[in-house]
Amino acid sequence: MNLDKYEFIAHELILEYEFVSDGPNNKIKKIVAFIPQYSDGITYFNLGFGDLNQVTGKVDDFAVSDNKDTEKILATIAAIVLHFTNYFPDHHIYVKGSTPSRTRLYQMGLAAHWDEINLALYVFGLKNDEWTPFRKNVNYEAFLALRKKA
Repeated sequence: MNLDKYEFIAHELILEYEFVSDGPNNKIKKIVAFIPQYSDGITYFNLGFGDLNQVTGKVDDFAVSDNKDTEKILATIAAIVLHFTNYFPDHHIYVKGSTPSRTRLYQMGLAAHWDEINLALYVFGLKNDEWTPFRKNVNYEAFLALRKKA
């Protein structure tokens, strides 16, 4: 995707990434972590995202930075997902916001850039306990993404 995004650094065997949001509320370190999960013999990765609390060293996925760079942050997360799936192309990425409004924000980002995302990823949405292929204008509770084979 040719969107403006932040440079990022991969850590921890490519399971954790960091980048810095730069806006009117200063520079804020952001963390994207891929946490392996196992269910019914299937491995998938839960995508965790939030601000790094400089005092506790923990990631706060409820923090509201309000740095006026939401689109750039979403583009950076998308770039990180693509980087990660280069290394783990056969595993699903599970994404759900820490709040319903954040899940909705992810959905709007998917819809806005669907033509580009659809070239690289299969995306499914969870609605009423059922996974179906992602469609615009449908409200989902969570998402699964899987890298398409080249």
